[in-house]
Amino acid sequence: MRLTDTAAGLAGPRFDAADAVDAFGARRHTHAHRLNVDLLPLLAEADLLDSPATWGSVTTRAGAFRLEPVRPGRDLELLTAWMNDPEVAAYWELAGPAAVTAAHLRSQLDGDGRSIPCLGLLDGTPMSYWEIYRADLDPISRHYPARPHDTGIHLLIGDGTNRGRGLGTALLRAVADLVLGNRPRCTRVVAEPDIRNTPSVSAFLSSGFRCHAEIDLPEKRAALMVRERVLRNLL
Repeated sequence: MRLTDTAAGLAGPRFDAADAVDAFGARRHTHAHRLNVDLLPLLAEADLLDSPATWGSVTTRAGAFRLEPVRPGRDLELLTAWMNDPEVAAYWELAGPAAVTAAHLRSQLDGDGRSIPCLGLLDGTPMSYWEIYRADLDPISRHYPARPHDTGIHLLIGDGTNRGRGLGTALLRAVADLVLGNRPRCTRVVAEPDIRNTPSVSAFLSSGFRCHAEIDLPEKRAALMVRERVLRNLL
């Protein structure tokens, strides 16, 4: 189930299918002054998003949940399989060979750290994909009155057996709590699910978000969902 669309407006360098195995398959030996691609997530997320890798875990009704920055050399095969699930592909539009998913990841990992792709681990098992991003630095900020350090989230649940039983609601609340608990400068967590995606909008509403408006984005009409720090313990 796609709960939000991909990070709008992000673009990376040209990425050919022939490059996918070299760049994201096996580890390659590099010159001493070059960084291994698997280190990029840890470096990129160090500043603009207050290091999601260090946020720890939160207890949910389904188990202990935590975020772990994606490492393409380790995670590309799994993420490609998830992106080719018809229910996921309908909203993420990243079905296809590994190069398609690799290019999407690379557009974030080669950036300045304003969007961090993460695996969601439930009791240690990868079961969802998240993008934690600075909404105030994203093109979406042109479509609503953004505040400094607004933090956006995108989510997909990878295994179909985990969909349709309320798990998305529990995870959305957990991740919003992780953001607000570890980013003291952030006063709001925001998201923009497709207005047609009724299960997505319902999950956000059930997890403490409120619908502030409907906004027209280049690729969809979206519900602007917001969870406020000041209402964190009330909703």
